[in-house]
Amino acid sequence: MTDSTPLTRRTLVQLGGASAAGAGVLLLAACTPGGSGATGGSGNDGTATVDLSSIPVGGAVSASLGSTPIVVSQPKAGDVVAFSAVCTHQGCTVAPQGSEFDCPCHGSRFDGTTGDVLQGPASKPLTKLTASVAGGKVTITS
Repeated sequence: MTDSTPLTRRTLVQLGGASAAGAGVLLLAACTPGGSGATGGSGNDGTATVDLSSIPVGGAVSASLGSTPIVVSQPKAGDVVAFSAVCTHQGCTVAPQGSEFDCPCHGSRFDGTTGDVLQGPASKPLTKLTASVAGGKVTITS
C-alpha cells in the first residue's frame, strides 16, 4: 500500500537527511521564483564554493551547502556574508530579493547583510555561516 499524500516544501524540510541531496535540490527549485535561478555552486562535506563575480554588489545569490539551501550576499564589493536559507518561522526556503531575503510562504523578510528579521512572522534571524573570499571564489562553511 502506498501513500498518495503530495510532497510539499514543508515535507521536504522535515525529511532532512532522507534522500538529502535530492530533497535539497527539489526544495531549492520549488521555492525559487521560476523554479530555478540557483546561481552559485555547491560543495560536499559542508563546504560550498561560489564565484564572487556571480554575486551582485548589494545583492545575493542562492546556492546549497550539502543539502541545505543557503544565500550568499555581497553588501559591499569584496565583502561577503552567508546564511542558511531556511526560514526560522516554518522552514520554507527564503530567496534573495535585492538587499533582502524574502520567504514566499508567509511573508517574512530578512536583512541581506545581517540575517536579522525585518518583517515577521519569523522572530529569529537566519543562521549565519562562515564565508571567505580568495582568488575570486567565495568558500562557505557551516
